Amino acid sequence: MNAFKIATIVALTSLLGACSTMDRLSQVGQAPPLTAIQDPTTTAGYQPVSMPMPQAIEDTYLPNSLYRTSAKGFFKDQRAHRVGDILTVLVTIDDQAQISNQTARGRTSTNTAGVGGVLGSIFNGIAPDVDAKAAVDTTSGMNDKGTGSVNRKENIETSVAAVVTQVLPNGNLVIEGRQEVRVNFEVRDLIVSGIVRPEDIRADNTIPSTKIAEARVAYGGRGQITDVQQPRYGQQVLDAILPF
Repeated sequence: MNAFKIATIVALTSLLGACSTMDRLSQVGQAPPLTAIQDPTTTAGYQPVSMPMPQAIEDTYLPNSLYRTSAKGFFKDQRAHRVGDILTVLVTIDDQAQISNQTARGRTSTNTAGVGGVLGSIFNGIAPDVDAKAAVDTTSGMNDKGTGSVNRKENIETSVAAVVTQVLPNGNLVIEGRQEVRVNFEVRDLIVSGIVRPEDIRADNTIPSTKIAEARVAYGGRGQITDVQQPRYGQQVLDAILPF
């Protein structure tokens, strides 16, 4: 990069900083302005949502009736049961595990071999300082000792709305829910997926996470604070190459 490009970048950065400073000075003593209401589909980066949808039901009208087949009824079960329906998952995780292991192992072996008779005399002639009766003497030993401990505790209580993505042949529902909350420059992610039975869904269209089979719950974050807490990429590469 030549000096002209560097100077241009520095100048643009200075102009942007000056504009930001002027904007802040113009708002001294005033409340932060709110964003004007606008059509979300006109904002930059908007993408239409594509979700699994149930099969369309053709409307049919019964004789002498004001209701149609696709209309919602007062006495109809409003719990999720079709692809595209939404239910609330009550995530409750309160686990605690404490494990301590200690292993010690040792082994010692000694082997001695010798030659006698004519072979022994020949061996003594070649190596007079070595006893032919103990021509080969090997000793080996091995000691191994290991200790390990685990002290883990998780406590998560939250809720997330999940979408039915599939109905299995036996009637069970495959669900998946994702939630993102951004505060300043940090995003909190919550992902829940698994298989539930329609019978386990409560009357208020909620289900506890303990009733989800093959449950996959991911709770974490990403952003500036998370990046600072992570080791440098170079350190992670060294840890992968040299784990010990």
